[in-house]
Amino acid sequence: MEIESSTQEPPLYSSPSFTIRGSHSENFLRSVSNKEPPFTDAPCIPPRLSTTALSLNPLFSPPSTPPHRHLSYSTPSKLHDLYTTHRCISSILKKDGQILSIASSSGLVYTGSQGNVVRIWKLPEFAECGQLKTKACMAVALEVSNDKIYAAYADSKIRVWRRSWDGIIKHVRIATIPNTRSYVRSYLTGCKDKMMKHMGPISSLAINVSYDILYSASLDRTVKVWRLSDFKCIETIQGHPEPINDIAVADDGVLYTASDDAAVRVWRRNFCDGDLPHSLTVTLPAKCSPVKTLALTVDGGVLYGGCTDGYVQYWLKGWFTGQLQYGGALPGHTHAVMCLATVTNYIVSGSADGTSRIWIREQDGRHACIGVLQGHRGPIRCVAAFPERVSDDSEEGCTVCTGSLDGVLKVWRVRNISQIRDSSQNAREYFELP
Repeated sequence: MEIESSTQEPPLYSSPSFTIRGSHSENFLRSVSNKEPPFTDAPCIPPRLSTTALSLNPLFSPPSTPPHRHLSYSTPSKLHDLYTTHRCISSILKKDGQILSIASSSGLVYTGSQGNVVRIWKLPEFAECGQLKTKACMAVALEVSNDKIYAAYADSKIRVWRRSWDGIIKHVRIATIPNTRSYVRSYLTGCKDKMMKHMGPISSLAINVSYDILYSASLDRTVKVWRLSDFKCIETIQGHPEPINDIAVADDGVLYTASDDAAVRVWRRNFCDGDLPHSLTVTLPAKCSPVKTLALTVDGGVLYGGCTDGYVQYWLKGWFTGQLQYGGALPGHTHAVMCLATVTNYIVSGSADGTSRIWIREQDGRHACIGVLQGHRGPIRCVAAFPERVSDDSEEGCTVCTGSLDGVLKVWRVRNISQIRDSSQNAREYFELP
């Protein structure tokens, strides 16, 4: 029988020290990706129009002259324009305190907060359909894989539930990592540091499906590797000299760690070395700014890192060499970027400035900000994004969930409406013709 500890640890998240600005910049035309500083020399792309749910009129009319005269412009017979609409379809406030984590899988969304309840929401209506309760509070990280839900709490332990679909959705708790037996075994075998729990709060979770292992990052500057078959700790990675804020795992097994030391480290697993299965391959500097969050594209070709200076740095993976090269930075946020999410060709960033920005990655690798989600009264701590099925071929979109330290969970619907227009009309709209 598992014994829950009733010892109350100090709160992991104290009151934010930053100030939320009252006004937010919405100049989408300047929110384009930049290859290298200074940002004024960045290439510009034709502007996109954004609308809200209150009005279908564009918020910003296209300028009669382009911002940069050296803009390249192709003139095929037809061009596609994307008009972006976004609106908040649900806003929920529970008595759980701050929203700290979000995870989604198989049409369900899991949200963790300061309380001892992980709430379950069903898509697309976003109705609450269940709860995961424990004696521990503050679910700081959530991960879902193969009908198993992993939740990390402020007591530096990970609780595991199994999900079943027997007519109704059921969740049964199956393990706590580490458990009491692990403590006893660690003392008997002398492998104390491997079996013991993190010495600091857990900051992030990631699952390597290929190798069937779970990674947990902590503010104690380590990453622990847990074998999912028996939930044993098989390795402790001394990751960074500063606290580790987030981790991400690619499909090929590469592990990425982000830290307050203003760097992202890349790790590979070595099957030949039993003592040190994971080895450091490269360190990616983040322009002297602590990295708070990481996100990978579905194909693993682009790595994004949200920094405290308000920029989203990104690195591109070479198709032949597999090496990561610095690609640029996405400006726009006025405070630290606290969370990131990717789905199809969208990137969603949540910031301490109380806003979320939606970026779209073009086929040529450039990025454009197509919307700013406003409405939270506190820093946005977590985001999740998943594609939305649209019947019309001319529309594509996604659903975004944002959780804030103001205790509010918001759901947004984002759609891009494609319209085919004559090239002469586009030239007159975006460029000043002689």
